[in-house]
Amino acid sequence: MNKNVIVRGIYAGILIGLASLLYLSVENAYLGSLLFSLGLLVVCAEGLYLYTGKVGYLARQKNYLKTVITTLVSNAIGITFVSVLGLIAKPNLVHNATLLVDAKLSNPIEAVIILSMFCGMMMYIAVEGYQRISNETAKVLVVVFAVMIFILAKFEHSIANMTYLIVSKTITLKSLFYLLLMILGNGIGASILCFIDKKIDQYSV
Repeated sequence: MNKNVIVRGIYAGILIGLASLLYLSVENAYLGSLLFSLGLLVVCAEGLYLYTGKVGYLARQKNYLKTVITTLVSNAIGITFVSVLGLIAKPNLVHNATLLVDAKLSNPIEAVIILSMFCGMMMYIAVEGYQRISNETAKVLVVVFAVMIFILAKFEHSIANMTYLIVSKTITLKSLFYLLLMILGNGIGASILCFIDKKIDQYSV
């Protein structure tokens, strides 16, 4: 098992956990989504391993599944660490987290899958855009807008949702099943765009 992936995955989980706690602490959704983007910007800048930013590349790279699974588990470790500490330090966040989770769990299964796919697409756009775009300002903007779009449109980000489930104390069979759907949906959405990018690159040669 690649220790570098584990460490970078835990680090990414911590960052997204902190960003999620910040989002719960802010009443204004626009401000919250803007501040949340800092987490993904650091992930991209530091070359960290975030599941939603890596899973799409299954469509390009062979023997990549182990890395993706290791990343997911490592993210969960970082998320859990930060979320538990956040719950201890700011128990008042339980209310906001519960409202958020209740709304997510009220969605039908097909909506959860589709919203997760859309989030996966936005995350792929953010990460791939950050890598491909040479202009530093544009790199930052593509990440910021991708994050703001998925949050304001209420797309489902499986890793961030781990924080909301922990802080709201909603660890049930239904919530875990929905989380699994979100994980799969994020992967499908990101892989679709990555596959299209792969074909574009092939046809451009």
